[in-house]
Amino acid sequence: MTKLWVMVLFAAGGFFVLFSPWTKEAIAFWPMMCLTTGLLAVGSMALDRRGQLASLGRPDGEAVLIGLVSATVLYVVFWAGHWISTRALPFAAGQVNSIYTIREGVNLWQIALLLALIIAPAEEIFWRGFVQRQLCGRYGLLCGFALSTAIYAGVHLWSFNVMLIAAAAIGGAFWGLLFLATERFWPCIVSHIVWDVMIFVLWPIH
Repeated sequence: MTKLWVMVLFAAGGFFVLFSPWTKEAIAFWPMMCLTTGLLAVGSMALDRRGQLASLGRPDGEAVLIGLVSATVLYVVFWAGHWISTRALPFAAGQVNSIYTIREGVNLWQIALLLALIIAPAEEIFWRGFVQRQLCGRYGLLCGFALSTAIYAGVHLWSFNVMLIAAAAIGGAFWGLLFLATERFWPCIVSHIVWDVMIFVLWPIH
């Protein structure tokens, strides 16, 4: 478990650099996000000495279908949440708009490729395939799920953006439950890819 917490601390440090007001203006977000998530995924696979990640299944038609449907459901949840929050919370619209500043000056299709080929798969390999699986194995399914979701949301605290932290908590819980339900991470990978591209490139909700 020591190696797991070392990886979590590395993730927290990487996300601090990505999102904190003291560092985010000094770095290029998309290269740094690819580097951070890529290293987390590679580290997870290097520590997976028993080959448990490979046992979580291969991509197939069922995984693609589950991923597409679940991504659509999650997008609708976020659309509804945005509609409600921007009417109920005076700060919500401004915080959501600030999240989308990471798209400025970058070709949207480049963003889509980075999300689909590196960032979303790497996040699922690390957060669900490694962190959640390890925590569930040690503390049980419910506690492991809750703890991994809390950590996933927690590394976004550096942003001091309530809407981003809430989005991370909802997304982490959603994909964590999907992982528990399917016992595979390919549906989660497909879901994460499709949702990322929908909400950041095709139909942003700001």
